[in-house]
Amino acid sequence: MADDPEILNRDRCKQIGRICACYNLRRAARAITRLYDDFLRPSGLRTTQFSVLMTVRLLGPVALTKLAELTVTERTTLTRNLRVLEKKGYIRIEPGKDARERQVSNTEKGQDTLMSAIPMWQAAQSHIENGLGDERVGSLLKDLSEIVSLSRAK
Repeated sequence: MADDPEILNRDRCKQIGRICACYNLRRAARAITRLYDDFLRPSGLRTTQFSVLMTVRLLGPVALTKLAELTVTERTTLTRNLRVLEKKGYIRIEPGKDARERQVSNTEKGQDTLMSAIPMWQAAQSHIENGLGDERVGSLLKDLSEIVSLSRAK
C-alpha cells in the first residue's frame, strides 16, 4: 500500500486535509481554545476548567457520569481534570445517592473564581462575535450542535 502513488499523492493528501471535517474541527478547536485560554489566563482558569465549572454551576450537584456525557469527555479524562479543580478548592466530589456514583458541585471558592472569570470569557466571546458577526456565530453553534448529535447517532 505504501507504494500506491494514488493514496500517497501530495495533492490527494491536501484534498483530504481540506475536506476532512474531523481534522478541520480539531484544528479550529485548538485555535479557539488557545484564544479563550489567553483571555482567561488572569483568572487562573483554562477554557476546559471554565466550561466544567459553568456546567456544574448550571446543573450541580451533578453526577460525574452525566457531566462526562454533557461535556462529551471520556470519564477518565474528566476525572483527571476534576482532580485539578478539586485540589484548587474549586469543586467538591462526594458520593451520590447511589454509592457507585460520584456527585460534583462547585465550592464557594469555585463560584467566586467562575464569577471573576466571566468578564474575561465575555471579552473572548465578543472577539469571536465581532469577527464573525451574530448570524455566523449562531449558524456555527447550530452546526456544532448537529455534529455532536450526529456523533451520538453513529
